[in-house]
Amino acid sequence: MRLAAERRDSAVRSLKELCFHAVTKHFAALRTEDVLDLPTVLIKDLLPHLTVCQLDEVQPALNQRGVSTHSGWIGVLRDMHGPKHEIDFHTEDEAKNEVMRILFPLVFYGFRNHYVCRNLTNLNTTSFLWAAAKCIQYFSLITSSHKTLQSLTAEQRPLLNLLEMRIKSVGVSDSIDLSKKKTQTSLYILHRLLDHGVATKLVLHVTCPITLAWLLHGRGSQYVNFELKKLMHSNCMLQTTSANTEGASCCPDLEIRTSNDQDDQVSPCKRSKLESVFMTEGESGIPNFTVDPQVLCRTFTPCEVPSADVCSWGQIDSLEIRRCGSDSLRVLNSALPTFFCLRSLTLHSISTFRESDVLCLATALKQLSDSSRSFITDLNISVLPTTKLMEQLLDASPSLTSLYVEIQTVVWGSHSMQHHPWTSESHTSEHPLQKLEVKVTELQTDLCFLTSVLKRCPHLTSLHLAGLRLPTGSTQSQLLTTLSESNHCLRILILEDMKLSDCLPEILDLLKACRLEELRFSDCRLLESCSDKEESLLQLVAALKKVPSLHTLSLAQNRLAKNVSVLAELFLGSSPSSVQRLDISSNFIQPAEMLEFAMRLRTHRPPHRLILDLRKNPADRDPDTWNTALQRLRPFSVLLHEGWKSTGTMVDHMSNM
Repeated sequence: MRLAAERRDSAVRSLKELCFHAVTKHFAALRTEDVLDLPTVLIKDLLPHLTVCQLDEVQPALNQRGVSTHSGWIGVLRDMHGPKHEIDFHTEDEAKNEVMRILFPLVFYGFRNHYVCRNLTNLNTTSFLWAAAKCIQYFSLITSSHKTLQSLTAEQRPLLNLLEMRIKSVGVSDSIDLSKKKTQTSLYILHRLLDHGVATKLVLHVTCPITLAWLLHGRGSQYVNFELKKLMHSNCMLQTTSANTEGASCCPDLEIRTSNDQDDQVSPCKRSKLESVFMTEGESGIPNFTVDPQVLCRTFTPCEVPSADVCSWGQIDSLEIRRCGSDSLRVLNSALPTFFCLRSLTLHSISTFRESDVLCLATALKQLSDSSRSFITDLNISVLPTTKLMEQLLDASPSLTSLYVEIQTVVWGSHSMQHHPWTSESHTSEHPLQKLEVKVTELQTDLCFLTSVLKRCPHLTSLHLAGLRLPTGSTQSQLLTTLSESNHCLRILILEDMKLSDCLPEILDLLKACRLEELRFSDCRLLESCSDKEESLLQLVAALKKVPSLHTLSLAQNRLAKNVSVLAELFLGSSPSSVQRLDISSNFIQPAEMLEFAMRLRTHRPPHRLILDLRKNPADRDPDTWNTALQRLRPFSVLLHEGWKSTGTMVDHMSNM
């Protein structure tokens, strides 16, 4: 009887799958209303089978009926990344926007991955690009894809109009050569997004000082780069001279056009004049074509716009330079003192910054803050050559609320700081910093310096420290004591790649002093020097249970191994822990130990569904036992796990020694 019932259920499922496949295949031939008239239960089962465009089409109507397409978008993400990839998007819009964010640049620029190749028929359409453009907020300008970008100024001009209204962040992914005429297309698109559109964030992935100068010109800073000014003015004079010889106005490419030409980028007569006027070079060696955004706009924009109109300049409030060399930094430092609209600055160098360059940056930031017309709140810099420069940057930017720095000492030994007007100050004034992240790669860290920074920042709510190395015989106890005494506002604490095995008393005091919401000890060797590891872990668990605000706990890469079952005590008793996400990945937990943990956790079941990260543990030592443990955990847990790779065994072992 049971076998017959199972066969009937299998047949029904197979028939439903065939029907869903047919609906997806012939969706265009069906009336959307007919699909939406299906029972809600069937529609929910159908969603994971629909294409991206079909999901986008039915979503508004389904939302009116109170039906979410979340499962459909999650299905697309799983199809793109694989079933074992962690997907943490809890709302319909979050999942949909992530899908569109990934797919838009792939389809627009003609890139291919496995998912795009399998779904090319459904994705390589104008309707998909239009649907995706309504969701994305970041546009990556790849200047090497010149023909694709040209389409935005011609047949796909409506798409550019839409991007202009939606894009908030623009990335320049490769070099822009201002000496080449085809660069004008890229410059015009940037002008549309930054000056006509709503984009206020700029991400530059290349080292090119003149490009940076062009991007900053007029957009929030009063600084004028001499080289760029000479280039723009020379071209303007060349255009004016050419125009006057033809008896036209200041721009020879502006012609009166009929209404039939409105969807075109440039009319044929304009193209011929552009080619004849701007293709040759003048005696000075400067190319005879414009890089001035104002003139470019008249070159590419339909002529209904009067030639006397001047485009407004957009403002950049967030600037990120991913490959910042000394030349680019000099351009930026010149612009900073009058960069009044800037709120967030991120600088990543391909090598360690020179100390002199960082001090010049601090001077420029100080001049900006002294102007009383601006306040930078977010500063991210990597890589600094010494820890002490961090305090120089804090003093230069008294309005900072978030600071991220990576520090890598290049040469062993102390650094002699160059003299600057404020280097002799005591650095004791209170700072409003709320978020601090410091990643260090050096043989020894000046802990006294770091604790002095922490004492100055009593409003700190988030702290992430990684890689702190102390001299032999020293401990991190003073760091933890400082946090307990000076940083009571802490809500997020992440300590990574540092030895805390002899700091249990200070950790327990810290848990009493702060109302932490997220606590992560990653690769901190928590139990390494404990004579009784189980008892020490029990003390930590007891203290964690008394933090009612704590919802995220990570003990990843601490070699908990056979002691992992102690963590089940988090949920024992009348006052269980409020932890909702527990990360015990990479702890060399054997299958038998995982089964014991699962059985104890089943007895002390969490009061809410627990997200449990079990990845990078040796499941293949006994797959049957491991799978049994997972079955015990699934009724009350969301499991993040993946198969153990034997080739990674030694790597994991060494990382946890």
